[in-house]
Formats: sequence, C-alpha cells, structure tokens
Amino acid sequence: MVDRTASGNTGQIAIERSADGGEVVLRRAGGVAALVAAATFVVGFALFLTVLAAAGYGDDAARSVAFLLDNRALLTAWNLVIYVVFGTALVVLALALHRRLRDDTPVLAAVATVFGQIWAGLVIGAGMVANVAIGAVVDAAGRSPAEAEATWATLRAVENGLGGGNEIVGSLWVILVGWAAIRGGSLPRTVCYLGFVAGVAGLLTVVPGLGDLGAIFGFGLIAWFAWVGIHLLRAGGDDELTTGADPDDGVAAATRF
Repeated sequence: MVDRTASGNTGQIAIERSADGGEVVLRRAGGVAALVAAATFVVGFALFLTVLAAAGYGDDAARSVAFLLDNRALLTAWNLVIYVVFGTALVVLALALHRRLRDDTPVLAAVATVFGQIWAGLVIGAGMVANVAIGAVVDAAGRSPAEAEATWATLRAVENGLGGGNEIVGSLWVILVGWAAIRGGSLPRTVCYLGFVAGVAGLLTVVPGLGDLGAIFGFGLIAWFAWVGIHLLRAGGDDELTTGADPDDGVAAATRF
C-alpha cells in the first residue's frame, strides 16, 4: 500500500524547497541588478561631466547638433547605458524588493512596485526616443542646419518628459520602498533615510529653479543602489524577510499596510 501521507509530505517539501530556491535566485538577481543600476549612474555622470558638459551638449541646440554629428556612436552607447540598461536592471530590482517587502507591508510594497515598473518603462522609452532622435537629427542635418536643430530640440523635449528631465516617479518609488522597509525591517534604516533624502531632492526638481537638485538625486541613488545591492547579495533567507509582526497575530496582521 502506498503511504499517501508520506508522499504528500514529500511533494510539499519539494514545492517549498523550489519556492525557497526561486526566492534566493530573485534576491541575488536583484542584488546584481542594483549594482548594475549604480554603475549606469556612474557611467552617465562620468561621461556627462567629462565630455558632454564641456561640449555644451544639452544646453545649446547648435552645439548639441554639431556634437551629435561628430559623436553619434558615443551618444548611442551612452543612451543605451543610462536608459535601456538601467531600466532593464530596474525591472529586476523592483521585483526583488517587492518580494522582500510584501510579507510585512503588502500594500506599500505593491504601490512601490507599480511606481518602480512605471519608472523602468519611462526610462527605457526615453532611451529609445533618444536613439531614434540621433538618426532623425542626422537625416535632418542633410537637409538644413535649422531643421536639424529644430528636430533635436523637439525630440529632446520628448526624451526629457519621459525620463531625462524630471525625477518624480523614481523619487516616489525610492521613498515608498524606504517607508515599507522601515515598517517591516527589510532594509537597513540608514539606507532608507538615504533614499528619503535622494527622493525628496528628486521631487523638488519639478520646482522652477531647483532643477540642479537632480544631482543630489543622482549621486544619492548611486550610493543607495550600491548599498541595496550589497545588502541583497549578503542577506540570508526568509528569516530576514519577516522581522515584523507575527502574521498569525490577528491584531498585528490587521495593522500591516
């Protein structure tokens, strides 16, 4: 006679081990993704401060078009790194953080993840627009410099509107992740506070005259991404995921957000 109880227990254990293994893979993938995200910010700032700013790229249409025509491959690669690679890494990181936060703060984790995925979509879209714009400007330059400058200015505005010129969605994601992590004890408090500072600075970039605060957001997120990545790679298993209230406690479970 087959022991159905033993067989069922064995199947349940196998399912639990498979789930635990999947969570470990996701956590580690999230850690790597966070480090990749930090690296894209470093590359972006390094190239901007050492090459693009000196060339006047982004400030003056005529100079920007001239630089673009001479450095098409460089700008294409830069856009891929700061937008597409970053956005792809962000998708993975947002999912990994959602798994880490959802047990203790399910609502906050869900809302934060939505903003994280929206941010990823916006920056990937901005990168695609930016690279399509390069080809459009090159084609327009073959007809007239004025048309090339007008094309660059128009598509630059679209790029900035999607993800290059404001930090609202990304700031909300970082702030919500920090809020959820503090409530559930899922990330170190210091990294959460760092995220709050960077997030508030990013939100303030929408105020006229405060656009330079985007630098605080960017440099703050380099440290934030790196710290979160290292933490996820070093963290243990589920014993670190449920540091909050006992889910079997009805009162505590009712107060989780």
